Amino acid sequence: MNAPKMNLVQAVNLALDDALSSDQNVIVFGEDVADRQEGGVMGVTKGLSTKHGDVRVRSTPISEQAIIGAAIGASLVGMRPVAEIMLMNFTTVAMDMIVNHAAKLRFMSGGQTHVPITIRTMTGAGFGVGGQHSDFLEAWFAHTAGLKVVAPSTPADAYGLLLSCIEDDDPCIFIENMVTYWNDGPAPERGVRIPLGKAKIVREGADATIIAYSRQVLDACAVAEKLQNEGISVEVVDLRTVAPFDAETILDSVAKTRRAIVVHEAVKPFGVGAEISSRIHEELFGQLKAPVQRVASAFCPVPFTKPLETAFVPSVGQIEAAVRKTLG
Repeated sequence: MNAPKMNLVQAVNLALDDALSSDQNVIVFGEDVADRQEGGVMGVTKGLSTKHGDVRVRSTPISEQAIIGAAIGASLVGMRPVAEIMLMNFTTVAMDMIVNHAAKLRFMSGGQTHVPITIRTMTGAGFGVGGQHSDFLEAWFAHTAGLKVVAPSTPADAYGLLLSCIEDDDPCIFIENMVTYWNDGPAPERGVRIPLGKAKIVREGADATIIAYSRQVLDACAVAEKLQNEGISVEVVDLRTVAPFDAETILDSVAKTRRAIVVHEAVKPFGVGAEISSRIHEELFGQLKAPVQRVASAFCPVPFTKPLETAFVPSVGQIEAAVRKTLG
């Protein structure tokens, strides 16, 4: 009997459904999330307002500041809001609310006030929707004390991580990559949470470590599979939680392989890869056989035209070349 499969859209929908069913304090709102608007632009929340009611799954006006402001306010009186910002670039409209309020209220209240909100957002290049709709901005939020940043690569991880975000007492940014939305994977086990801040070794190896998250985990695994045919053994670490990242798992893996490549879709300068690379060099400098390599997008807005957009995003070929470079 084949194991049940599910795509990432279905997994996120299931996590929201289970969270709404198990806790009456969970509410979901954002632009077009109710069934009257087809459950969002990608249908991720389809069926939820019909099942749980328009009061708990509510479409909002097109106002990101209002969405996040309402989520913060609701969280302060005991609710656990899941606020959808349709596209990650649109978080820029609500940066004051996210960075100066959601992230800081716990600190500014001496730990007495928590802001248990989850901000779901999608992004990712590959659909020709231009530079104002496709950016990975996780480094902005990872750089902000008080926020947790999550970027799953598989349906099962999306389910378990989203449940953990909703139950967390601090604000979480949950990033969904549009390119991975319809990729099938093993269905999650209902009710099983995945702890935030814990990476996963998705493929064991001995010669080099690729550290990635979101869509790039799939590319890293493809490279590892190809190189295996040449006798090159590559370990792949799925970060899953970008902030706080699992330094212990990363350092243990790199201490074993003594070579590391960090891959992400966000632009290369000042990115998450720079932080991880620096940490590896600080902790393992004497053990490394080669400098840590970073593979990321070009330092420019996401292009609109397909050929340029394809050239912009880090490719499987670039990841493979980076691995070979560490091997000399």
